[in-house]
Amino acid sequence: MPPTPRSSSGIESQFAAATAHHQAGRLTEALAAYQRLRPLAPRDYRVLHLGGTALLQLGRAEEACPWLEAALRLLPKAAATHMCLGLALSQAGRNEPAEVHLRAAVRLEPANGESASNLGIFLVRVGQGADGLAALRRGAELRPGVGAGWLNLGGALLSLGHPAEALGVYERAIALAPRDPTGHRGRAMALHGCHRMAESLAAFDSALLLDPHDVTSASQRLLVLHYLDEFSAAQVAAAHRDFGQLAAALQPARVLPRTGGADKRLRVALLSPDLRTHAVAGFLEPLLGGLTADGFELVLYHDHAIEDTTSARLRGRAQLWRNFCGLPDAAVGRQILADAPDVLVDLAGHTGQNRQGLLASRLAPVQITYLGYPNTTGLTTMDFRLTDALADPPGEADGLHTERLVRFAPTAWCYGRASEAPEVVEPPCCAGAGVAPVFGSFNNLGKLSKSTWRLWARLLAAEPGARLLLKGTAPAADWLERQAAAVGLDPARVTLLPVVAGQAAHLGCYAQMDVALDAVPYNGTTTTCEALWMGRPVVTLVGDRHVSRVGASLLTAAGQGDCVTVNEEEFVARARALVADRAGLAARSARLRAELLASPLMDAVGQGRAFAQAIRACWVRGGG
Repeated sequence: MPPTPRSSSGIESQFAAATAHHQAGRLTEALAAYQRLRPLAPRDYRVLHLGGTALLQLGRAEEACPWLEAALRLLPKAAATHMCLGLALSQAGRNEPAEVHLRAAVRLEPANGESASNLGIFLVRVGQGADGLAALRRGAELRPGVGAGWLNLGGALLSLGHPAEALGVYERAIALAPRDPTGHRGRAMALHGCHRMAESLAAFDSALLLDPHDVTSASQRLLVLHYLDEFSAAQVAAAHRDFGQLAAALQPARVLPRTGGADKRLRVALLSPDLRTHAVAGFLEPLLGGLTADGFELVLYHDHAIEDTTSARLRGRAQLWRNFCGLPDAAVGRQILADAPDVLVDLAGHTGQNRQGLLASRLAPVQITYLGYPNTTGLTTMDFRLTDALADPPGEADGLHTERLVRFAPTAWCYGRASEAPEVVEPPCCAGAGVAPVFGSFNNLGKLSKSTWRLWARLLAAEPGARLLLKGTAPAADWLERQAAAVGLDPARVTLLPVVAGQAAHLGCYAQMDVALDAVPYNGTTTTCEALWMGRPVVTLVGDRHVSRVGASLLTAAGQGDCVTVNEEEFVARARALVADRAGLAARSARLRAELLASPLMDAVGQGRAFAQAIRACWVRGGG
């Protein structure tokens, strides 16, 4: 038994009242009672352990640590306290001691599934994926009838890129707790990862039926809409506004007035889970020169377990760097408010690990969304969205956004030089008159909608000898055959390359195609720039919203406006014309990289300056 000093009946009654509050979820009241008890019973393990636990549950991890450390001095082998202290240290960003205590909890109680799961979650977060999965599997197996262990395992499998296995795990969790929306949300995310977008949308709807206030499901559901053909731009905009109303109801917005004039030194904070080797960081890094000039103080908020060489470079550009991974919204909100940025730029939107529900409360006088998401956030507290006039034409696009659109440059992107890229080689079909052309796309396979497959099948029907080259991990063994058969395309004419390690190897795969094809309605971004850099023209079909106009913006900025088409007939004709003129294709391929380097799309100085000027202009115009 824990060491407990002899207590008066008054102390015991106070302790009973504190635990009653705690068990009922009244954490603030419970903490206040533990704080009153602590000086009365300074060596009462129960008070110290439960007080620290309450602080942890309230998101006050730093304050929880001294309480839990004091409890362990009284009872060094208390596994539950080791576990709670490990969690608190982890949330406070003190990973090394956190691992010591989480491992101690498992060592002291090896049959405790909760401790095993918590250790596994931590190990996955700090990049020890294999060990983390092993601990999570053990945690789930120790409590086979408890859904939480399976939910934790499913989340780790998703984060480590195993959506098919995660799907089965989430379905097991749902069988155990069919009314728990968390399992349905996880299943929806796994279906998304398996490129089963219509089923993913239905699963998110199931989660929201069970919990209409589930902000995470409501947010991630919005991303799925972009992959499907059947929703109009107005319908998608309405869904985003509905999210904004939900978030506003749950997180009332605070008023944060601007202080200082138009020329003040602006503290600009960028918030993203992708400040690492990722497409978002690739487009962000060339722009940061504009924010490291006089007049700006750069703060970077990373929100992901992985910190790599890209993270290190970005960190070196900032006056302040924080990693919010694993922290609850409440703790993140408190820290950002304490840092007091003048402008907060969200780079995630409704993708992956986002904080849209928190941003609804307003964390800076001016809030901007940019880069990571191809649409409005739907939040009334998101004041501006940075874009360009081709991706979001004036007039028609403004009505689809809750933000004020700021068209800050010829194109909203700046592509960084791919340092590990191989040299450009001649397109394969230029080797001789009898060589059949290869059209290709290395877009995420989830972007290959029904419309995309129909369009590409139409092109291949017009070019009977042509082949199609794709790249990615198929969600099922027969996925390619089913997709091709659905549009009457012979699967033998389609090749799916596996994912390869390293940027150089990936970019080298472009040598196997002659002309790249954009996806519809969800255009590529990184893949379009990569193809151009590797000397392969890209043909795009422009649509009626940002997500299907990105290709037009990129290609126009790169001087490739002749490859922007407005209907399927033009798309097919343009792709065919490119491969029909073999000499012209070879010449275009040879000069593309130099033209890209000379274009606004790779003008880091100019685009960075425009980016910084746009942020200052947003500050001057003001939020709210």
